[in-house]
Amino acid sequence: MTSARVVVVHRDATLLAAAAAARLVTRLVDGQAARGHAHVVLTGGGVGTATLAALAATPSRDAVDWTALDVWWGDERFLPAGHPDRNATQARAALLDAVPLPPGRIHEMAPSDGPYGDDVDAAARAYADELAAAARPEDHADVPWFDVLMLGVGPDGHIASLFPDQPGLHETERTVIGVRGSPKPPPIRISLTLPAINAAAEVWLLAAGAEKAPTVELALSGAGQLAVPAAGATGRSSTLWLLDRAAARKLDPALVRASSP
Repeated sequence: MTSARVVVVHRDATLLAAAAAARLVTRLVDGQAARGHAHVVLTGGGVGTATLAALAATPSRDAVDWTALDVWWGDERFLPAGHPDRNATQARAALLDAVPLPPGRIHEMAPSDGPYGDDVDAAARAYADELAAAARPEDHADVPWFDVLMLGVGPDGHIASLFPDQPGLHETERTVIGVRGSPKPPPIRISLTLPAINAAAEVWLLAAGAEKAPTVELALSGAGQLAVPAAGATGRSSTLWLLDRAAARKLDPALVRASSP
């Protein structure tokens, strides 16, 4: 079954982050109401981190039962724990340290000075095992039911740490891989694969800035996932593109189903 795809365009990156934060509260509350808990996959990058900061700043964050939320990441830079470039470090500063999340529900990918040392493949396998342990039989996947999985979209179309024409895009079995030779530093990373990403109920792709416009146009106009990895990310229920006007400037207006002033 093909999931619904919706393109939402906001005036600027600030409004985009605020609207994404409000939307995230609603989705997490709905998930918790339906199943008693929820799972979210976070992304780094400018808009992803700004969304978390906007969530921290809004009183509506208290509608979420933080004790019944599991937090995961789509990818991570394989750097020492606490390094300022790690997505988890940025997420903690923007939001996680400000809300009552139990430590056991924050699922960071291993750092390069962690229990697996510099063995990025072992660290990736450990994260895959952690995801599988959190999955239920009714999830029909080797990952838990992700209510929302957020992805930043790079100017080259990369998502998580899946870059154009890289081997990880061919992965069909593993849910997590070690990435070497990333064209964007640092070169060594850990990433979810497309099978894990596409197991999410909702996949949100966030992009802001005019430099993203050509890639956004390609991804939404039928480009293949090897050339534009973002084109291969789809949720089971829905796929939501959250853009600012600059990133959406090349789109056919017929593709845009919703917008904000």
